[in-house]
Amino acid sequence: MQIDDELNETGNNLDINQKDTSSKKNDEISLIDLFAVLLKRKWMIFIITMIAAVFIFVFSIISLILPADKSFLPNEYTVTANMLIKDSSNANASSMSGAASAAASLMGINLNSGATSVSSLVVYLTSSNPFYDAIAQQFDLYTKYDFEKSPIANTRKALKKVVFTNYDEESGVFSISCKDIEPEFAVQVVNYGVDWLSNRLEELCVDTNIITKENLEKNLDISWNEILKLTKEMTDLQDKVAQGQVVWTKDFTIEQNRIELELSAQKSVYTQLKSQLELLKVNMQTESPTFQILERPSIPDMKSGPSRGKLCIIVTFAAFFVSVFLAFLLNAIENIKKDPEAMAKLSQGKKRIE
Repeated sequence: MQIDDELNETGNNLDINQKDTSSKKNDEISLIDLFAVLLKRKWMIFIITMIAAVFIFVFSIISLILPADKSFLPNEYTVTANMLIKDSSNANASSMSGAASAAASLMGINLNSGATSVSSLVVYLTSSNPFYDAIAQQFDLYTKYDFEKSPIANTRKALKKVVFTNYDEESGVFSISCKDIEPEFAVQVVNYGVDWLSNRLEELCVDTNIITKENLEKNLDISWNEILKLTKEMTDLQDKVAQGQVVWTKDFTIEQNRIELELSAQKSVYTQLKSQLELLKVNMQTESPTFQILERPSIPDMKSGPSRGKLCIIVTFAAFFVSVFLAFLLNAIENIKKDPEAMAKLSQGKKRIE
């Protein structure tokens, strides 16, 4: 029994080895068949690939020779402007004296402004419809694009493809770029976008230093005018007494004391606001502004696209792989036609459909 079991096991191992050998032969035969198909259709593959290569090469040359406004693949130029965005607003009140801060509050000035995310505001403004509408109106792009349906919405979509922005959180640099076949026009668009953004931020009073400075100067003028007014009242009152126009009475003393108190209070307020304004000017000279233009766009002397060399390579390789696929497809069709069983199945399927 033991001998029979050993013989059976040996026979099973031989069958397994024979199957593995047969499988390897089938794999080798399949690989040889693949090369055979490619060799059989080599001229078709070569011709299709060469036709595609020559076509895309001639296409690229013609697109380069034609004027930019008539070319079907014109050169594109990208221009960029860079700006520095300072996210944190300035808390000026912390560096002021308590008396100065109290005086500013008395005059209606809020110095305790918190941090403002200026970068988020800038990103929002440059992606909003007013930004693109302003560019379209400035350069009359509605006429240039000439959309019959929904001209405003379609013009915005067209602009978003050529005017784009980017914000680098690490460096705080915000950029506005424009891509167009006319580099001069792209420069004009970017410059207008930078100016529009700068004016919009100024309208929104993002820089708290500027707001505080304007308020201080305004209230200093008010305080100074009030001092001049009270001084004139005191002088007029004293002149009337000296000329004997009024009699020194208790009411006169009360009025004189009132003017003196108001004049003293206004002088104190003026002194505090003046010292605060001078301190703010020093801080503004040492601090960087919230929005600062680092680099204006310049006319580029090198195109940013398209890459005709890459296009030729991609189209050539694509044509090669398509021709290889076509070769295998034609070979499969031939094999089906030569197989009676496969043709019979196709005939039966056709009859069932009919």
